[in-house]
Amino acid sequence: MEYHNPVLLKETVDGLNIKEDGIYVDVTFGGGGHSKEILKRLGPNGKLFAFDQDPDALENALDDERFQLIHENFRYVKRFLRFYGVKQVDGILADFGVSSHQFDVAERGFSTRFEAELDMRMNQTSQLSAYHVINEYDEEQLKDVLFQYGELRSAPAMAKMIVESRENEVIKTSNQLKLVLKKFLSPKHENKILAQIYQAIRIEVNQEIAVLKEFLMQTPEVLAPNGRLSLISYHSLEDRLVKRFIRNGMFEGEPERDVFGNFEVPLKKVGGLIVPSKAEVKENNRARSAKLRIAEKV
Repeated sequence: MEYHNPVLLKETVDGLNIKEDGIYVDVTFGGGGHSKEILKRLGPNGKLFAFDQDPDALENALDDERFQLIHENFRYVKRFLRFYGVKQVDGILADFGVSSHQFDVAERGFSTRFEAELDMRMNQTSQLSAYHVINEYDEEQLKDVLFQYGELRSAPAMAKMIVESRENEVIKTSNQLKLVLKKFLSPKHENKILAQIYQAIRIEVNQEIAVLKEFLMQTPEVLAPNGRLSLISYHSLEDRLVKRFIRNGMFEGEPERDVFGNFEVPLKKVGGLIVPSKAEVKENNRARSAKLRIAEKV
């Protein structure tokens, strides 16, 4: 199955500071690009676990006795590592967002480029799809989804338009949705606004923000002392959560300080923000919005 080049491959795997006999986790396996690079750097006694909820990704499983692919959402990382008898690992890699493969398969409904049924499920057995969000959410719910996850100022008017339109006809396909929201898609900004609308629906369908928070909360317990996190985000909502969690060990507010004004957090950042080079963006357009943050368990 065709998957594109992994983003920030060297930088992300370098960030794990791999030990030959260590245990590592790639929670977003996809085409296996990052996993292959990790295995190259592991010795015969090293171990790599990988997670992916998308059945398509299972076809890319690597034939290596040091490798174990787990067909699950990475929100369950601690539970499934325990199932395999692993309490702590030396590093966790995550490349959030949608894989190039998911964008390129028209019928999955992730891309604004294709006419397709409204779907957008990363886990194809999930009950909730883009169809349900668009046709069954009430106006208030739709407004919240578009505003919070798409950061769209026209969210209230868009939600109203969707609800009014579906009373006449069910909205089944991407082209129907585009027609319903046509008045909001100025020719100059059409692609950008469509991308924001699709992002909002996709995040809701796959519960991406909730999943990310659940995953991050488990990482301090799952990582061994000095274990590393290497995390790639693609939009500000994800990156903000990752940045805050590394800095404060929480997503909102500030941690409690002692009488000297100091506070303890489980992680410390390693280096600064890493973004792809111009050459990588030219070669792989998906890399253009990628942001890599690395942290170490204190």
